Amino acid sequence: MKLYILMASFLVAQIAFAQEADTSSAPKVWSLQDCISYAIENNITVKDATLSKNISEVDYSKAKSSRLPNLFGSASQGFSNGTTIDPITSDYVSDLIHNTNLGVNSSVTLFQGNQINNQIQQNKLLLEQSSLLEEEAKNSIVISILETYLQTLYSKEGITIAENNLEASEKEVLRAKSRLDAGSIALSDYTEAQSQAATNKYQLIAAKNDYAQHIITLKQLLELSPLETMEIETMAENSDLINLELNKEIIYSNALAYLPEVEASQTNIAINEKELDIAKGGYLPTLSLVGSLGTGYTSLNDNTFGDQLDVNFNQKLGLSLSIPIFNRNQTKAAVKTAAINIERAQLQKQSVEKEVIKKVETAYENAVSSQEQLIAAQASLEAAEQSYKLAQKKYELGALSTTDLVISQNTYTNAQQNYLQAKYLNILYHQLLQFYQGNEIKL
Repeated sequence: MKLYILMASFLVAQIAFAQEADTSSAPKVWSLQDCISYAIENNITVKDATLSKNISEVDYSKAKSSRLPNLFGSASQGFSNGTTIDPITSDYVSDLIHNTNLGVNSSVTLFQGNQINNQIQQNKLLLEQSSLLEEEAKNSIVISILETYLQTLYSKEGITIAENNLEASEKEVLRAKSRLDAGSIALSDYTEAQSQAATNKYQLIAAKNDYAQHIITLKQLLELSPLETMEIETMAENSDLINLELNKEIIYSNALAYLPEVEASQTNIAINEKELDIAKGGYLPTLSLVGSLGTGYTSLNDNTFGDQLDVNFNQKLGLSLSIPIFNRNQTKAAVKTAAINIERAQLQKQSVEKEVIKKVETAYENAVSSQEQLIAAQASLEAAEQSYKLAQKKYELGALSTTDLVISQNTYTNAQQNYLQAKYLNILYHQLLQFYQGNEIKL
């Protein structure tokens, strides 16, 4: 009895383990939000933008530290023979001597044409700009993920259409074979049915390959291994998009206020204005506070090394003023270059705003058009479906030729593909408009 219990326990454990293994080996089903979140964390382009921001943070910290005094230590050991000057006593001697010098030097800039403050402010603006550019990189990858994800869904539904068409055409081949054997149709009708089945099989293979190619693109955006199995989440039908009301002026206003590239271009103007202030600072004098501590040892002195370090200890403190008189017009050229770069930054801002308006305008017009196309495609699909069903019934009764049935099936297939294309374009452009306004993408 105990043996039976042990065997039963072992079988239950094996079944549970097998079920757990099957569950763990099942590919992960990725939703659009899963893809977006993962890509933002792992995409190379986004990571590169983040590293650029990190460099800007280091530069900003470095600029703030330029206000602080520097500090350098020095030590030297020398030997001399013959007539020379004792570096400690400054006496002329004619002997073999060796000497040691120790010192600490420091300086701090008190005024430099306000260049330090302007440099700090400029680096702060550069940090803000790099943060905006990081957000722009994230936005770009989100849009790429959205487009590729919808294309993948489109191709996945295309596989279903191709499978249904192949199944229907294979049934029609069987019917045609029966009717050929009965002598009710010609051989050409049967071969045409076979040809249509072969064509549908080819289209199924092409649809599967198209889906696989989109999966590869999606993996690359996510930085996933090509060996990793991936499935995407099927989207629920959403007919509300057909009746969405779109306000062009509100969309433009929201997009210009939200998209980071617009603010980044405005920040670029401020960066170049600070560069002009820095360049003008080159006309002004520089005032620095300098100081040093020093001591030394010489072999000509009878005191010990430690005593001499105490006796020869000295301190210095002073001001240093540097007045620019003529530096071969370098400051003048820097001022002119900075002024030109301000004008260029202003033109770049106009170009960025123009590009934003263009892509928003394109998405808006496509969204409006896709609404109308979706309505027309849906009506065409319903009509083609009814026509194809009627053609199948006629074909079963022998009242329709194989050629006419093939034509009806192809018409229905085209209507299905047109509807799918209109549906996903409608979703894409509406989601783009939502995204350009700072709203969350939802499928």
